[in-house]
Amino acid sequence: MDLKFLKWNLLRGSLMRRLVMRAFMLMLAIILVSLMQMARDVRVIDPIMSNLDKCPLNWDSNPEFNLTCFLNSASRFAFPHVGASPLLCKESENLTRTVFKELMEKNLLQSNAKALCVGEKSASAVLALRHLGFFNAVGVERHPFFSLFKRRFVYELNFEDNHFDFIFSEDLDRVSFPALLVLEIERVLRPGGTGAVLVRATPILSFLKTSDVVRVCGVGSFALVIFKKRLETFASFEHFQLPSSCPAVANNKPFMKHIEPLPDKTFSYFQPEPSYLPNFMNISSRNRLVYINIGAGEYAKTSVAKMSKPYCANHHAAFEVFIIDHKTSVLSSYVTDPGTHFIYDPALSGDTAAPEITSDEFLSAPMDEEGFDFVRWFKESVSDGDFVVLMMKAKLVELNILVELFKAGAICRVDELFILCSDSADCMNLIKSLRKSGVYVHKWSGDNY
Repeated sequence: MDLKFLKWNLLRGSLMRRLVMRAFMLMLAIILVSLMQMARDVRVIDPIMSNLDKCPLNWDSNPEFNLTCFLNSASRFAFPHVGASPLLCKESENLTRTVFKELMEKNLLQSNAKALCVGEKSASAVLALRHLGFFNAVGVERHPFFSLFKRRFVYELNFEDNHFDFIFSEDLDRVSFPALLVLEIERVLRPGGTGAVLVRATPILSFLKTSDVVRVCGVGSFALVIFKKRLETFASFEHFQLPSSCPAVANNKPFMKHIEPLPDKTFSYFQPEPSYLPNFMNISSRNRLVYINIGAGEYAKTSVAKMSKPYCANHHAAFEVFIIDHKTSVLSSYVTDPGTHFIYDPALSGDTAAPEITSDEFLSAPMDEEGFDFVRWFKESVSDGDFVVLMMKAKLVELNILVELFKAGAICRVDELFILCSDSADCMNLIKSLRKSGVYVHKWSGDNY
């Protein structure tokens, strides 16, 4: 009996020791993780790199701006437990606004962009953007957390892929694994979109996977890193969920096999003639022939003249032409042409300067003040019975319009699409993706069409 009792005590003691040891190891792991996070937050950070060119930011024009105050504010951001103040330094907000203005002047930030600010200072950054006229600006004070279930730090941003045109953050120096946050930023950034981060020691250049660095310059002891997401990641149009009833895709499906091949890299000088859709499809029953040109009005006359024979001969009517552009010179060349409508869209210029708003009235500003809404105009101007030809350049603004057409399902009213772009891999991937999605699309070479 005594032997059994002794064995039971030994077994129970061993079990208890295991439980105690496991609990101790778990607590030790949690303490180590916490210490790592605190050390990341409060350690003295060396500059990201030496001999950086100073950013050509025009803060000297603002006599009230004090760079020392900004750096002190940024230091409080890097050292939150030392002298933190609940009020943001006004000069810090001024610098953020100055950075945004600089990006606008460099055509890296457009006034109709969907913008996201990530980090504890996102509220002041969003306010600066809205004062500059960016009404589609939002902020997230997303903090990484350690998930016991996933056994790792989680840095997920609750937005869909390719959602924002511009992302700004000052938060990378605070997180334990900045590479994960950078990957999330790239995921929600649209191809061709711009990212800008202010960092001290984070080697963000090595973390970027789908973006190219545009500029790295110094702001005091900080570095402003500006990058653009590569357009090759646009090659995902086939993944859009189009409406079950999509007339253009359904009508064009039997004729996709007739579309011309893309130019061969070996013979890049050879541009195959486009296989115009009316050569295979009877369009005589369509209500109207509608030609829409986005951002390339200088090519409209030559392209309409060349396309008139295959299209108008089949339909026995002339094109109704819509030119959407920002150039007044294009407008003056079309004012006397019957059946031609010119729509002015300043966003196509890349000149994104917007008047500052000094009051809080922007919070209730109507959506129309954001600029020309192409998708809404398209839905109101084009009907299902029309034959629609759309021509556009493969630039950021135009590609964003194309994305919006897919999201709204309005691409189902575009019978034939022409994309003006080079023979680069980005262009070829874009057109291949569009064709896989069922769009009858050609590579457009400007005057050749």
